[in-house]
Amino acid sequence: MTTVTDLNQPTLQPAAPTGRRLSLPVLLLVIAGALALTSLVRIITGADGITNVSQMSTALQLAVPIGLAGLGGLWAERAGVVNIGLEGMMILGTWFGAWAGFQWGPWTGVLVGIIGGALGGLLHAIVTITFNVNHIVSGVAINILALGATRYLAPLAFEGHPGGSAKQSPPVDSLGHFTIPGLSDGLKSLNEHGWFLVSDLAGLLGGLVTDVSWLTLIAVALIPATWWILWRTPFGLRLRSCGENPVAAESLGVNVYKYKYLAVIISGGLAGLGGVFLSLVANPFYLEGQTSGRGYIGLAAMIFGNWMPGGLAIGAGLFGYTDSLNLRGGSANVHALLLLGALLLLAGAIWLVVRRKYVKAAITLVVGALVFAWYAGTDEVPNQVVSATPYVVTLVVLALSAQRLRMPKADGMPYRKGQGK
Repeated sequence: MTTVTDLNQPTLQPAAPTGRRLSLPVLLLVIAGALALTSLVRIITGADGITNVSQMSTALQLAVPIGLAGLGGLWAERAGVVNIGLEGMMILGTWFGAWAGFQWGPWTGVLVGIIGGALGGLLHAIVTITFNVNHIVSGVAINILALGATRYLAPLAFEGHPGGSAKQSPPVDSLGHFTIPGLSDGLKSLNEHGWFLVSDLAGLLGGLVTDVSWLTLIAVALIPATWWILWRTPFGLRLRSCGENPVAAESLGVNVYKYKYLAVIISGGLAGLGGVFLSLVANPFYLEGQTSGRGYIGLAAMIFGNWMPGGLAIGAGLFGYTDSLNLRGGSANVHALLLLGALLLLAGAIWLVVRRKYVKAAITLVVGALVFAWYAGTDEVPNQVVSATPYVVTLVVLALSAQRLRMPKADGMPYRKGQGK
């Protein structure tokens, strides 16, 4: 952590983000390379669905709740509080959002859903910060409590209303979608030509301007907003100092309890907003089990992103894309992506050879050969593999990125005021 002289000075220039990170030009080059490789696989396999506009639009919709949950985890953990309770806070967001939405309108549902998630965050903050309960235990308890509470409340609130039941709310009015007519049609037409790289890029951009919810715009805007607040303001520096060295932060006049509480409540509100997205945008009603583990996948996206908003957004997009394979031509697309996986493993083996890690390179090459053999020896993959793809990708990505991760130094550690004296 960079040393500063006074965290309370308004003219303080916050320190740059710490940890091992790719520079922006290198990151853009990696993304461009991955897109080019995907385009090559599309041409070889004929699986045009892996980069068409509809696929990308669906992937964006599925990535948003994961990204919001991940943002919630980032806020909490940057202040030193592990938030395993993101799943429960999302559940609260789905229920409260739908409950208020069908009675008073969708935008009221958005606000109430955020408050519902924030209440879960407040409970987590009280238990972990004030009473120093283990963060993992508290998070798991909140997940169980949220599930039980919504199961109890749903029959009381929804039964007897048209379309409502013990496990489902009545329909909620739409928040509205928008499409940029000329741009959307042009990109869709360009995508249908099937040109190398150009059509794939058009499909990616077309998904960003076709049938987009207003809540999606808000969620996307929260990524740079989080980066700016946490890394370019004195408030963000103080908050991050609580996750790096709370004793040093306290010695410089920071109210550590206050910043931890704020971070965890904001964390719950963001996870609640992710839940609202599920019950108001992805589906216009609350449904029991609606989150389907997205809170945990959001936590994985945050870890993949090395506790940084940009990396988190890439992770959420990756997990959202693999999840979208279930909905649009999943078997054919996943079969084509086996070839992509084999090529990526080959590239990884070459990179390891360059770095003189020959044993790891050999293992990677063998795994790549097995994946290619699977692709070459089959015409499709079982539906069970398609359904499991998002979770398998989550595990693989975390395993491959583990060596470059750098969590906040005091993340999950208990803190008592004055403990450094």
